[in-house]
Amino acid sequence: MKGIILAGGTGSRLKPLTNVTNKHLLPIYNKPMIYYPIETLKSAGIKEILIITGVNHAGDIIGLLGSGKEFGVNFTYRVQDTAGGLPHAIALAENFVGEDKFVSINGDNLLFESIKSFTDEFEKGKELSRILLYETTTEEASKAGVAVLEGENVKEVIEKPKNPPTNWVAIGVYMYTKNVFDIIRTLKPSARGELEISDLHNYYIKKNSLKASKMKKEWMDAGSFEELLRANNFVEGKEK
Repeated sequence: MKGIILAGGTGSRLKPLTNVTNKHLLPIYNKPMIYYPIETLKSAGIKEILIITGVNHAGDIIGLLGSGKEFGVNFTYRVQDTAGGLPHAIALAENFVGEDKFVSINGDNLLFESIKSFTDEFEKGKELSRILLYETTTEEASKAGVAVLEGENVKEVIEKPKNPPTNWVAIGVYMYTKNVFDIIRTLKPSARGELEISDLHNYYIKKNSLKASKMKKEWMDAGSFEELLRANNFVEGKEK
């Protein structure tokens, strides 16, 4: 099982901070944000990790993380030349992944429990795709992609519903087999000119093969000023 950290994008919701650095290098209390997804993958036993970032601050990320020796893992790097969406970034991992299964995690996702049981199940099983879900408030669910479930299968993901049918939101942790790259090649850009992760997951939903696992502990997406502040305060409380 291999790991991918998606650490590109423009960080538009965090400007002007991201005018001078990559969003994923901003501090969450006493560590850069990107340390958290690295620790999530390492705690799951994943030591071969590809970091995908953008052009502007790739040198900063490589300079900070190096080979991975400090973390007890091995890093490989790829640069996403343009902001083409999450599937476009994931597609850059094809040679890195090879014949293996893999887990992709967004670089601004902070998880406070191990995902090892989920990755172990996925690695040993025959399923093609799995996402992780977190139960939030109705107000927060209305701002996210809400998953409608039938058992472990996801029947629908509704983006930013005014009246969420559930409070289970899809977070930025995705597990795939190598066939995902063939599917990505069939996707078309949306109106904003990017490949959409929802289109990728809708493909699996139509095949009744998008499975989901539920997180039990806290999850945060530190991609806005409000969430960045909340994450800093939360981690400070845990550390103290």
